[in-house]
Amino acid sequence: MEALNEDIFKELLENKQYRALRERLAGSEPTHIADLLTSIPADEAVIAFRLLPKSLAISVFDYMDGAFQNQLLEAFSDQAARDFLEAMPPDDRTELLDEVPAKVARRLLQILSPDQRRVTLQLLGYEEETAGREMTPLFVDLHSDMTVTQALARVRQLAINRETVYECYVMDRRRSLMGTVSLKDLVIADPNAKVSDIMKPDPPFVSTHTDREEVARELREHNLPAIPVVDTEQRLVGTITYDDVADIIEREATEDIYRFGAVSGTERGYFASRIFDVVRRRGVWLLLLIVVNTVTGYIIAGQEAFAEILILAAFIPLLIGTGGNVGAQSATVVIRGLATGEVKPRRALAVVLREAGIGAILGIVLGAVALGWAYALGGNLKVAIVVSTTLVAISVMATLAGGALPFIFRLFKIDPALVSAPFITTIMDIFGVALYFGIARMVLLM
Repeated sequence: MEALNEDIFKELLENKQYRALRERLAGSEPTHIADLLTSIPADEAVIAFRLLPKSLAISVFDYMDGAFQNQLLEAFSDQAARDFLEAMPPDDRTELLDEVPAKVARRLLQILSPDQRRVTLQLLGYEEETAGREMTPLFVDLHSDMTVTQALARVRQLAINRETVYECYVMDRRRSLMGTVSLKDLVIADPNAKVSDIMKPDPPFVSTHTDREEVARELREHNLPAIPVVDTEQRLVGTITYDDVADIIEREATEDIYRFGAVSGTERGYFASRIFDVVRRRGVWLLLLIVVNTVTGYIIAGQEAFAEILILAAFIPLLIGTGGNVGAQSATVVIRGLATGEVKPRRALAVVLREAGIGAILGIVLGAVALGWAYALGGNLKVAIVVSTTLVAISVMATLAGGALPFIFRLFKIDPALVSAPFITTIMDIFGVALYFGIARMVLLM
């Protein structure tokens, strides 16, 4: 069957050929269906959306932007909305309710069944960006005194509405986590054996208040299909699966990139945000940096002693630009290392000293090039020496700042990604110019 194009889609919908449209939609990819639905008015999109099988509808819904999701939900009857929401995994449903307007969220919570409302409210009660907000409470739980036969029967009973059944979680009567057992181990084990005899005891776990980045790190480190989540009393309350972690990593990477560039993202995403919101968020940073950069102007304006050596001014962009670039490079690699776990906070001193050593080598190489270039440009050996020496010093200072600031931010419980490129560049503008004229004063006015 050929792919459903936009013209055929609209024609079938306009002619109310719903059975044919349902068949064509059922054979299409979720991303393609989402594009088709967003190409027509919302009231028509609701009709087409309701033709989708429930499992496909949930996948398609996930590819729509927040505004269109909200339009669909508002157009649903209470019963249709309830059926759709309760078919979603609890963690996805919680994320949706957290993004829609408060009025819509209240309506949707009210129409959920008591059990589903309790689960959703439980998830919403945890702080943002924690394991409690990302977990799903639907997992396969087994008691330690079950036989393998009983355990397999329970897996079959629960599998229909669980995200994963490949890893099962063994608990005692207090629901404390005791161990895990894989579906493979259950299948090949003696049917009369006890679950406690084949489980892996003391599995890695996270708490409901663990930061989601740490969750992703733990799951990746232990190479698990899912990681259990326990509450403050060590009771098993949920799991976070590998596909959830992929979403977490993507969101955190996007957030870090936005912060690093001082272009703060929003919950809806940078490109889905309104233009004036973006201008406001970026403008605050840039206005602040303009104010801070006036310090550089005051430093330059106060150098009456060098009024006759205009060639010094020609090298200011080179020096402060190099400082900002070198510092941003160091900050980037350190932030990346902290995010992936490759760099540990306890190795902060070694990492910073290593970056300073790299900065010194870079500075010597760049300084040697700048020495010849500055002399050829200005014909003044002393000025060339000032430029070359400053370049070495700035490279070392920039790598020290770029390497150390992420660790300092982390120490004060601030996201290291806040050490953004404009922040590093502004620091190097101020200290670079001050250092440049300080060295010039020593060399030229001696």
